[in-house]
Amino acid sequence: MGRLTDGVMNAVLHARVLRRWSRAARKAPTAELQALRVQRQQARGLSSRLAELIYVADSRLALPRIGSNAFARPGGTLWSWRPQVWRGPLPRKGMTAVASRTELGDEVTLFHDCKVSELTLRQLRNTREEDLAPFGMRLDVFGFDGSFLSLVLDLPPEAILGMNRKQVLRVDTIVEVEKPIEIFARLNIKHGPNTEVMVQELPRTRGEAVVEFDLAYCDLNEKRIEKAWLDLIFEGPAMNQITLRDVTMCRYPRAEI
Repeated sequence: MGRLTDGVMNAVLHARVLRRWSRAARKAPTAELQALRVQRQQARGLSSRLAELIYVADSRLALPRIGSNAFARPGGTLWSWRPQVWRGPLPRKGMTAVASRTELGDEVTLFHDCKVSELTLRQLRNTREEDLAPFGMRLDVFGFDGSFLSLVLDLPPEAILGMNRKQVLRVDTIVEVEKPIEIFARLNIKHGPNTEVMVQELPRTRGEAVVEFDLAYCDLNEKRIEKAWLDLIFEGPAMNQITLRDVTMCRYPRAEI
């Protein structure tokens, strides 16, 4: 009963406030200047609060929902992961003149060797019907005087639990670029003093691009695996806009022949 009463009172109060500001807007052309100054100050304060509420509400109510880890996985998947950058909001939504070794959350780091950084980076909310990731990441590259640009994804400890050479590690990405460029995925697995490296080029198709790393083709000491990370390497990125709508990874048993 109390909630119903509160709801009715809030509706009445909202209608009253709406009528007040509607009346003030109608009378604004002929209102006294002193009264108009007061109303303008009040309206600006109200407008900023409303804009903040609308921004947060749009973000929380838009699909896909923040924190979503939903994506297609092959049958028998043993481990799957979507990094936080594509799953939840970052403390800083945008950066300019991005320096090398800039961390994006706890799992992703941007690397480059530019003397002068002309890179901007921002997180954006995915709202397209086909998007499964709540967030995307957009990298704008203007002048580029370096020799490499990469995103390094540090895989969580769960990624290597039970990892062996009878498994496949799959990387799914949704990439949009202004002009075609080569993008490589490089898997690094540290085992003891050695690091096994496997490289594949992402298919140059619009939208989803998938690569698979068959661990049977690497010289991996399964008992000494310490950590793993993935590099996404962008070749010749100058004067381009690169949008990563989603990045996910999963590990599953390879088909036995």
